[in-house]
Amino acid sequence: MNKSELFTELYTHYGAVTRARGCFLYTKKGVRITDLYQEGGRAVLGWEGGSAFTIFKNVLSRGQTGSFICEDSPSYRLNKAVSELFASDRIALCFSSQKAALEAGLSLFPDETSLYRPWNSQNPKIKINEMAGLIFAPPLPWAENIFILAADKKRIEDNPDALLFIRNSVKLPFALEAACTKSIHNLIKALQEREEKNWFIYDTVLIKYWNRQGPYLFPKIPENKYKDFALHCLDCGILISPDYNVPSIVPFGADVGVFTKLKNSPFEY
Repeated sequence: MNKSELFTELYTHYGAVTRARGCFLYTKKGVRITDLYQEGGRAVLGWEGGSAFTIFKNVLSRGQTGSFICEDSPSYRLNKAVSELFASDRIALCFSSQKAALEAGLSLFPDETSLYRPWNSQNPKIKINEMAGLIFAPPLPWAENIFILAADKKRIEDNPDALLFIRNSVKLPFALEAACTKSIHNLIKALQEREEKNWFIYDTVLIKYWNRQGPYLFPKIPENKYKDFALHCLDCGILISPDYNVPSIVPFGADVGVFTKLKNSPFEY
């Protein structure tokens, strides 16, 4: 099942989404949907975008929308935010797809490039701050085509010609770069505030269907039944990841009662 199919089903069931806040989608038919997809993690801090969207609107209001240079040290703030996130000096390179970011990372650091998810290292033995290349999606709702390669600054400075071989990197418009930067600062704050106690409270319902790692939910459902399960969840007012290989996410701050329908109407597999 792809995202377009699932969102079409969401529309067919409940009408257009008229508002999105936190981990909830509010529809034209007056139904509140609990969002476990969260745009693949980009809305993990909430759909309203908070201060990141405020920054975006402020920059737009100043007319800084051209291709001209908008600050004395271009991308300095983004590099600084990414460096703070990974507790190491980094250069942020932006790409329009995860594939392009991964190819760039592997060309620079063939054995030291990894994907990064907040609260969940794919390999717990990896020390994030020691990885030369880390690829992640900024937690900025709707910006689904932005992926950042956080490259080790010293390694790049030791071999500056390496950047000449990087293909498909993009320069973000300044307003979008500013919003991404703020979203990363918001993530740093959330990493200090959210922890296991915020996620395990839903286990009584969720572990029947998913293996949980931090806030991430990996399906126990057989892949050939996953589409039926996604539609069943939608009937219960829950939107899960449409992609079997992309984890759903525990809805931070939601009442446990949002899973009552799923608990009372279990999916058999």
